[in-house]
Amino acid sequence: MEAQELGYETMQVHRFHREVSENEMDYIVQEYPVVLIYNGISHAVMMATPSDIEVFAKGFSLSEGILHSLMELYSLEISQNELGIQVDMSISSRAFIALKEQRRMMVGRTGCGLCGIESLKQLYSNLPVVSTKVSATWLNQIPHAIAQLKIRQKISELTGGAHAAAWVVKGQIVALFEDVGRHNALDKLLGYLAIKNLNVADGFVMMTSRASYELIRKCAQYNIGLLATISAPTSMAIEMAKKLNLTLASFCRGDSFVLYTE
Repeated sequence: MEAQELGYETMQVHRFHREVSENEMDYIVQEYPVVLIYNGISHAVMMATPSDIEVFAKGFSLSEGILHSLMELYSLEISQNELGIQVDMSISSRAFIALKEQRRMMVGRTGCGLCGIESLKQLYSNLPVVSTKVSATWLNQIPHAIAQLKIRQKISELTGGAHAAAWVVKGQIVALFEDVGRHNALDKLLGYLAIKNLNVADGFVMMTSRASYELIRKCAQYNIGLLATISAPTSMAIEMAKKLNLTLASFCRGDSFVLYTE
């Protein structure tokens, strides 16, 4: 298989409407296995949209706490075969030793994202309390940012199947990344912030998905002060946001939103 940097492909479909069918071409969001390898050891296989893979790999490495900074990433190579996409990264000795210890404690991962931890205390381990201050001005900017989302989501506009994560500064979306997975979209955005060395105190993250605890964890790793989401938050997301001092706004639609933490 061959991935396209665009993140979507075309396919002939039969579209039915009131018992009448027509043959036409449709756009489909791409989903490929992406294996992340550190110093020759496979760590994770993520199902992701094959666009912006470099920023995704860097964002994942930082948001998962594998790297403390991009200074610990010595090289990154992307290759592709018939099975999927492979990202080979060379990282510092400190990061690799910590990663091996983390892998030793993990017995497996499932969709819940919690399998493999030894106690509930580990859920919050090594997560910093967010120190970025959120101003009332940022909250007032949410509706204006929402209005810009749709026209910036190119993959979703064509396929209807992608989540988006946007970086908002002074009410303007200055960067946006899309992926079939909401956490992947966020990792792409966070990787971009790290590569560009942008000041997280200048803006906030807006996402088209629900607010799950994984998104809170990733934002906290980056000291993001405000996460705004289109859909509902989960109870664990709210609890974690409170513990980590992260401001969470959800049901951000039109001129309205619900503030769950301050």
